[in-house]
Order: sequence, then structure tokens, then C-alpha cells
Amino acid sequence: MRIGLALATLILANVAYSWPPARAQGSGPEQTLLESANRERAAHGLGPLKWSAALAVAAREHAQRMAEQNILSHKLPGEAGMAERASKAGARFSVLAENVAVGPSAESIHKQWMNSPPHRANLLDPQVDSVGIAVAPSHDALFAVEDFSLAVGNLSLEDQEKIINSILRERGLRLLSYTSDARRSCALDNGYDGNNVPSFVLHYATSDLHTLPELLEMRIRSGKYHSAVVGACPGGGKFGFSNYRIAVLLFE
Repeated sequence: MRIGLALATLILANVAYSWPPARAQGSGPEQTLLESANRERAAHGLGPLKWSAALAVAAREHAQRMAEQNILSHKLPGEAGMAERASKAGARFSVLAENVAVGPSAESIHKQWMNSPPHRANLLDPQVDSVGIAVAPSHDALFAVEDFSLAVGNLSLEDQEKIINSILRERGLRLLSYTSDARRSCALDNGYDGNNVPSFVLHYATSDLHTLPELLEMRIRSGKYHSAVVGACPGGGKFGFSNYRIAVLLFE
């Protein structure tokens, strides 16, 4: 955790972990912070952050606690940590980061975040795609929370397999019907489990099903393999941290 002090009117703190209504899309200061964040991202060639209702719930709970206690922190006494708060609110993610601040207005808070390297890094992180924002008043100040994530969607195993099958088909591979073998293999740390012995097996975890691992791409480009089968299995993860787990079996 990194904590910085900015002038006399604003205190900042930042934390990030790498490993989604309270409000449909925020209002007032929250909407200002969302628009400001996406304006900065657009100026740097980055995609906009999607509003996450789950992250907004977690952010609001934390912002209200800070305002009530008049304390700026990522974790207050007796409070769950950021990852657990986000998970309990229903978010699923492979990356999670948070900015917190107290200041006189949403505009000043955003300005100070952008002038603070670790907070600016969270706002302009190309790895995150979702955000939940909350602002809670306390006396003459505003306590603000931005929770960022790379969200992991709730896709069925079949849907996960369909996405990767489509990519493999585009690469010229013939898709086999040994899905049960691939799924059993996926549940292993390595190797395969089935009656049809593959020439090559790759196990991997990812938050982006539309991009194949480079090792798999290299194997496909070798021209040595002509058929494949894909199996997905539950990703799991503690406190909302999650990835899709995939096994790809290649056959010559």
C-alpha cells in the first residue's frame, strides 16, 4: 500500500492487486469522476471504463465508513479488505485496484489523483475495464472511492469452449468431440485424462478468452497439428479473484 499527501486540502492513498444497483451509473460527484476518468483514458488512447454496479456497492460501503469515522484508509478497523468487500458485493475479477481520497470537490479529487503517480497509474491502467465509484460527504469534505477491476464474466463452460473453438477453427484446426477428455484434463494441474492421447496439452488460466497464449499460437503455426479439442473447468479463486481455466489438446 502506498500513501501520499497532497497539499493541505487533500489526502490520497492507493493500493492495487494483480492476480464485476446501488445506483445505475452514479450521480453528481460520482458521475463527474466517471466522466473525468474516461476523458483522461480517451486522451491516452485507452478504452472507457464500464460502470460496475457490484464495485459501486463495495465502494459506497467503504466511502460511507470513512466519512462516518473521518478516516482515510483502504481498510478501517473491523472492516473487510478491498478484495473481500468487492467479492461480497458480487464482483469477479482478475485485477483489482483502488483509489481513495478526501477533498472539497469531485473536480479537485480527480485533479489530485491525476497528479499522483500511483493513482494516475490506476486511472490509466490498460489492464482494467470496469469501475465503481462512490462519494460520501463528511462536514465540508467529500470522501471518494474508485474501485477498478478487470472483470471476469459468468460464462458457462460451454460458452467458454465455444469462444476458443471459434478461434481454433479460424486457425485451420479441425475440432474433435473429446470434450469430456479435455474437461477432465482441465481439472488437472498438468497432463491429460482420457482415452484419446493428444500430441500436446496446454493448461492455462486467463481473463481474456479471445486471446490464445503465445505458446499455443506457436504450436499451431508450426503446422504439426491438425486437430484440437478444448475443455473448460471452474476457475475458483479467493475473494472474487478469478480466471477462466482452459485445457487445449492438440493432435497431429
